[in-house]
Amino acid sequence: MGTGNFTDEFKRDAVAQITERGYPAKEVSARLGVSTHSLYSWKRKFAKAVSGDTEKDAEIRRLKRELVRVSEERDILKKVTVGSTGQRNGSFERSSRRFEAKRFPWPCVEP
Repeated sequence: MGTGNFTDEFKRDAVAQITERGYPAKEVSARLGVSTHSLYSWKRKFAKAVSGDTEKDAEIRRLKRELVRVSEERDILKKVTVGSTGQRNGSFERSSRRFEAKRFPWPCVEP
C-alpha cells in the first residue's frame, strides 16, 4: 500500500463508501490503495459527520422500538380475539346463521 498524505475530503469519501454505500472495508482499501487500518481510523474520525445527525439516528431507534412494541400488542390482541370467539369474525358468522332457511317437519302444500 502506498504512503501519502490524503486530504480530509478523500478520507470522507472513503469513509462514505464504507458507511453509506455498504462496500466492505477490504475492497475499498484495495481499490484506493490505503490500508484497512487507515480506513478504520478515518471511520472513527469522520463517521459522525458522514452519517448525519445523531438526533435523527436516536429518533429512528426509538421509533423502531415503538414499532416492535406496538406489533407485539397487536399480535396479543389478535390471539385474545381468536381465543375468545374460537374464530375470527365470529359474530358475523353467528349472525348469518340466523337467516338460514330451516326445514319444516311437514310437507309444504302449494295452492
